[in-house]
Amino acid sequence: MTACAPNPDQQCPDLHAAYLEYLRQTGRGNVSYERASRAFFRRWPAPERWTAEPLAVRLAANSATRPLITFLMLHGGLRPGYDYLLERKLSSIWREVTDSPIGADLDRFMTGAAELGFTARVRFATGSQVPARLLIQAGRRLEELTLADLAEFTTACTDRQDRTGKGHHHYLAAVSNAQRVLFHLGIVDELPRSGGPVPFEQRLAEVRAPIRETMIAYLERKRATCQPKTVSAIATRLKHFGVFLAQTDPALDSISSLERRKHIEPYLTSLVDAVNSKNDELITVADRSRRVLAVMGFLTDITEWGWAEAPARKLVFRDDNPKLPQVLPRYLPVDADRRLAEVLRDRPGNELAACALRLQRACGLRIGELLDLELDCVHEVPGHGSWLKIPLGKLETERMVPLDEEILDLIDQIIDLRSHGRPMPHPRYRRPAQFLFTHLGRRLGQQAVRAELHRAAQEAGLGHITSHQLRHTYATALVNAGVSLQALMALLGHASAEMSLRYGRLFDTTVRAEYERALDLAKQQARIPATGRISLPLADITGGAGWKDTPLIKSRMSGGFCLRAPAQGACTYANICEHCPSFHAEPSSLPILAAQRVDAEALAQDAENRGWITEAERHRRLITRLDNLISEAQTG
Repeated sequence: MTACAPNPDQQCPDLHAAYLEYLRQTGRGNVSYERASRAFFRRWPAPERWTAEPLAVRLAANSATRPLITFLMLHGGLRPGYDYLLERKLSSIWREVTDSPIGADLDRFMTGAAELGFTARVRFATGSQVPARLLIQAGRRLEELTLADLAEFTTACTDRQDRTGKGHHHYLAAVSNAQRVLFHLGIVDELPRSGGPVPFEQRLAEVRAPIRETMIAYLERKRATCQPKTVSAIATRLKHFGVFLAQTDPALDSISSLERRKHIEPYLTSLVDAVNSKNDELITVADRSRRVLAVMGFLTDITEWGWAEAPARKLVFRDDNPKLPQVLPRYLPVDADRRLAEVLRDRPGNELAACALRLQRACGLRIGELLDLELDCVHEVPGHGSWLKIPLGKLETERMVPLDEEILDLIDQIIDLRSHGRPMPHPRYRRPAQFLFTHLGRRLGQQAVRAELHRAAQEAGLGHITSHQLRHTYATALVNAGVSLQALMALLGHASAEMSLRYGRLFDTTVRAEYERALDLAKQQARIPATGRISLPLADITGGAGWKDTPLIKSRMSGGFCLRAPAQGACTYANICEHCPSFHAEPSSLPILAAQRVDAEALAQDAENRGWITEAERHRRLITRLDNLISEAQTG
């Protein structure tokens, strides 16, 4: 049905008759509705004239007249204005829309929303809040809607909030959902913006204008060589410095006027007591270091670039940067790792986010690398199994990680859970990409992953856990399994061996082996009786082993043997008699001398094996002397 001719003074009997017929067919007609419709058309023969009335007049329609207005919006092309549509609850429109011109378009929208994974409640709320109103006011088909229509609707929501004070966040959320559905239906070419960096001018608003202008110019220049996140981090740290200058020296009007004693040193001192606005705790030493390095880099760069605003002399020095503690990676102990994995696998809150965390733990990914994975990230190499291609990450490097059957099954599960739809622009390359982790028509966000990790950690009875600890846990497990340094670097995507060696320091096998050797020796030495004390039984001293096999300094004498702890050193009197020129042997002593020589040979070899060179030489000298004594005894 089409609207009447646009002559505002001409009555439209066709619409009135159509409405009365509609009431009869639907069984909703009554005298009140009929009287209200006659009164409406008497006052506004052409319904378009009603739309020109003030909002208060349009909203004054009573309960008997509102069904007529709804009918005209759906069947007669009436465009009542977004101000009116935002004040009318259209939840009941689903009863009226079936046979209307916009019915098929709303069905198409709802089907698209269902395919993206929106629940029925969200689909119906979004459908009535945004596309129904857009189709009524725009007067066009769904595929003809544009981003300009969405922008006009958003502006109307803001105007309503300003006019009435009623919040509009639920409408803005519905606009975002609607734009995602329209994008995946191929109707609009842009996804809604989800946050993003605040403009530099706004972020540095508390910094005095002359200083702010220099900092903004510097940040714009850094955008040419640094990643957006890096520039954003520099902006945050320079803001702290700029705010400090504004508070301590409001008259400062140029970076070139900075002074070491007046500005830099007080700022360095203030960082010791600086508080993190997110948790009201003192900032960490690492954060202090980053703020100092940001200021140092800023002043150094503009000096090297020859900017007029650069200070005349160097103001920040290497020793101004606080020394960072050499902490070990924060991995999860085996028991905590197992409990967390169990909750993520068996009792997930957000199933897709839980699978993402499991994949991060299984492959040692950074969270940015995890969410940048694309649908074709698994590569089959004939004869070498399956590999996961990890995209460019923190260090601007790509890498491949081998996969087993368990991880492949997990990736298949993720593919079943993800919401399918149109490829989305890649944030790095701007080319269309099918990401592995998509939810409700957009990429899974870091916040959703962290929220699921927090929930799972609480349920597992663990404390606060960061997603990066899953990467540390992955690397630690590899170190414990004996992976080589080169393989660890490749699997973690480290650019230097020093980065991977941090994990090697966690469980150094050489340190362990040396510790156990020394501990064993110390325990055996502890069994040796001290001078002047009651002698222990020989079995306690030797630990049940033969006296020649103990890790002690040993001497064989003709009448017995001597045992001394290495800490005591060799005895000055050991074998003194055998070496004395007055000592002579006789044939009856030959068996004793021969047995002593055999033991001396074994003791020399034992000392060499233990690295006691001086002790081995002593035994060799004894062997030589014994050979002479045996020869003398044999010749008589």
